[in-house]
Amino acid sequence: MSQRPSDSLAGKIITVLGGSGFVGRHLAQELLARGARLRIASRNPQKAYTIRPLGNLGQVQFARTDVTKPDSLAAVLAGSDAVVNLAGAFSGDLDALQGQGAGRIAAAAKAAGADAFVHVSAIGGDAQSDVAYARTKAEGEQAVRAEFPDATIVRPSLIFGPDDNFLMMFGGLMTRLPVLPVFAPEAKLQPVFVDDVAEAIANALADPAAHGGKTYELGGPEVLTMLELNERIAAAEGRSRSFAVLPDGVSSLIAALTGWLPGAPITSDQFKLLKAGSVASGTAPGLAELGVQPRPLGLFLDRWMTQFRKHGRFGAKSAA
Repeated sequence: MSQRPSDSLAGKIITVLGGSGFVGRHLAQELLARGARLRIASRNPQKAYTIRPLGNLGQVQFARTDVTKPDSLAAVLAGSDAVVNLAGAFSGDLDALQGQGAGRIAAAAKAAGADAFVHVSAIGGDAQSDVAYARTKAEGEQAVRAEFPDATIVRPSLIFGPDDNFLMMFGGLMTRLPVLPVFAPEAKLQPVFVDDVAEAIANALADPAAHGGKTYELGGPEVLTMLELNERIAAAEGRSRSFAVLPDGVSSLIAALTGWLPGAPITSDQFKLLKAGSVASGTAPGLAELGVQPRPLGLFLDRWMTQFRKHGRFGAKSAA
């Protein structure tokens, strides 16, 4: 029988930094299915313990690390055949984590002798942005490329899945609020399925000769505005909901006045990022070049929103 492309990962030690989060859990499932030996490294590895049953005995290892500390990095990357960097955040010392810190991670991966390195950035990174998240994402890409020229950089759009913190948040809000405010209603997003992102990363790891040194933009097969996305969530719940479409001036004022409060609906930085949108530029290769056929949101939304319908799974799909 001919060798499958995925067989090249069998037995390889792959360390996933920041692997206890949303994308990390899905990537772990993909890599374990391909026979890789997986090391999940994060500040809170216990959050990923649910991954353990997905692998065979001894196939999964967990390690506690702080990616901002070089000694901590060197210890968890030792012996790695490949490294994936998922570490990132929206607040805190973003330069240390995803700016120049990403370069230090890449340097540590190179020093550990890794043959492949995949750095997960984001569409919308902008070195000139006044938003720290967008600026450090761009600076992180530059730092990674300087330290590990053959790294593969992937820039996903908004990543969705059955356990995300975006679709599920809006799904829950619509069960409680008869009128939902919509910030930046015309902002354009290109939602990409988390398992498609995981497959793309795994394919890049499996063939670093083909994908190393390149940057890919990962967007789904359709572009939606924020308002359209909210309307589709409501329809999938079978709810008739009204939306308060907020002008940008009002949204900006709300963000400025309340964004510093715990549980605020939106911060100034979040509004700026949302307003900028998240759509592939079309000038970089994408999922197709990584051998992935992207799946649309509509393929899953009705099923995932069942839990939010009136009477849940036992209720008729009718307006609430």
